[in-house]
Amino acid sequence: MTFVPHRVYFEKDTLNYPLGRLLFERFKAAGVAVDYTGSHNRVMGIPGRTPQEAYTEAKKTLVLGVRRTLSFQTCKPSAHYQLPLTTSCPGKCEYCYLLTSLPAKPYLRAYVNIEEILNRAGEYIGQRRPRLTLFEGSATSDPVPVERYTGALARTIEFFAGQDCGRFRFVTKFTDVDSLLELKHHGHTTIRFSLNTPEIISAYEHGTASLKDRLEAAEKVARAGYPLGFMIAPIILEGNATLSAYQQLLRQIRSRIPVVPRLSFEFITHRFTRRAAKRIREVFPNTRLPLTETNRRFKFGQFGYGKYVYTAETMEEIKSILVAGTKELFPEAEIKYLV
Repeated sequence: MTFVPHRVYFEKDTLNYPLGRLLFERFKAAGVAVDYTGSHNRVMGIPGRTPQEAYTEAKKTLVLGVRRTLSFQTCKPSAHYQLPLTTSCPGKCEYCYLLTSLPAKPYLRAYVNIEEILNRAGEYIGQRRPRLTLFEGSATSDPVPVERYTGALARTIEFFAGQDCGRFRFVTKFTDVDSLLELKHHGHTTIRFSLNTPEIISAYEHGTASLKDRLEAAEKVARAGYPLGFMIAPIILEGNATLSAYQQLLRQIRSRIPVVPRLSFEFITHRFTRRAAKRIREVFPNTRLPLTETNRRFKFGQFGYGKYVYTAETMEEIKSILVAGTKELFPEAEIKYLV
């Protein structure tokens, strides 16, 4: 599944960088609509009058910019810091937590000053040395769909291969990973795949790769010697969705993936804020996503806002069944967390 933008905006400063000039000429030669923007943070001209139209058109839009803020955000529980390479993605997942943190038109954004970003990462690593410093490349995006244009993941993987105290990880729902398979990574980058049951993918993860294709890509990554991870998220246990479907998902993973020395799992249950529910219904007016508050538990998150999560009893059931099933099927794996 390949991302091809319908329109591309460039900050004028991007043309001061080799990658910016290369992409400008490449998109022009390909006949893609190219324009300038004063800032990658504020882009005018993306069509769409209704929330649905604005969202859809933004997902077809790529903006190339220069990352000027080189103070990295923390990223718990996934890593010590975010590594800001891209923002947003072409997938249209109804439950996406970025619906409330990105603009109403959540266009894709990528940066051309990759070396400056990596140099800053090196400074963070130096500050914590000799402790390991872990960077997350997917905190605000799925970086794989734009990799064919920017090469940012490949360059980042090569950078971290040379870091004795730095490690990199990212997660994806896409499968365009072939360009990463022959890189010298030295096991310092973990590639993770976000998975769900086929029913959940079909119902809510629009514009993303199928479970079959994600597992095929994961097998390639494992055979290339990368540390491999799976993020099972969001775990939805309402309507026709059941824990047995997630048990079957674990069996599907095991049937496809060989024994991997450095394998990890992360489990994230479905949760939502009141603000997110409102935004989801605006963008997806026919959504069947479970957004009823009455059968949920209200909990304050790490950033101070409240969210609706499953009850303690449901969480305990999920933990007892899925964690036990993972340990049985994947004795070599590490379970990072279940939230």
